[in-house]
Amino acid sequence: MAKQAFGDAAKLLVPWRHRQLIGALVQREIGSRHRNSVMGWVWSVLTPLFTLAVYTIVFKKIFSVKWTGGSGTSGEFAILIFIGMTVFGMFSECVTRAPLLITANVNYVKKIIFPLEILPWVSLGVAGFHALVSLAVLLVFYTLAIGMPHWTVLLYPAALVPLLLMIMGLSWIFSAIGVYFRDVGHIIGALLLPLMFMTPIFYPLSTLPPELRDLIGLNPLASVIENARLVLYWGKVPEFMPWLVLTLASGCFAFLGLCFFQKSREGFADVL
Repeated sequence: MAKQAFGDAAKLLVPWRHRQLIGALVQREIGSRHRNSVMGWVWSVLTPLFTLAVYTIVFKKIFSVKWTGGSGTSGEFAILIFIGMTVFGMFSECVTRAPLLITANVNYVKKIIFPLEILPWVSLGVAGFHALVSLAVLLVFYTLAIGMPHWTVLLYPAALVPLLLMIMGLSWIFSAIGVYFRDVGHIIGALLLPLMFMTPIFYPLSTLPPELRDLIGLNPLASVIENARLVLYWGKVPEFMPWLVLTLASGCFAFLGLCFFQKSREGFADVL
């Protein structure tokens, strides 16, 4: 048992050993999405730019609710919501694709030497690329609308660490389940919409009643989004202990997800 657990833990180093392969697969995946489009890679910039423009127009013309502790300007609303949507979009993209990671790559299953466990890393790499583009658009907009970003922007990767670990754990679990139970993708798609509204994307936690605030606060995405807003917009450093606890819990969850994947992969070839 201890030997098997050690072997599963060693699998966590697989991404580093296969970093060149992961990088090549990420580039191929990103390139394939824009291969037949006229503007190609330009869409990677235009999409978040258009999204940010829509948020700005909507919250300037329609909504006038002031964000707690903020100025209430349309630019502020656009940035705060855009941050939340970027984080949730990264999560949504990965977990939506997870059930198809193995079934869409049957040829990899037949190759004994191919490390199937890197496929969620490839999915995360693609989502991470889009998140970086969105971050660049956000920083340019912030500079033009408000001024120079705070130095805490440098803490953004650290704020996302718990999210990345959660994504990996869920991706390993859903990709394995997706081989045996093909409906899991439809279930995930149906659950993402209510999850989005149970996550503080379009509203701050502070505006909710205490009982509802505590309930939504149990959503780990809520903490990640709140920390992302702290470092990207408010210029504050997140509290260390809550971040550490969430990171450790997410790390344990990712490890369990990897163990589940390794145990389940034994039957992939038979099912596919």
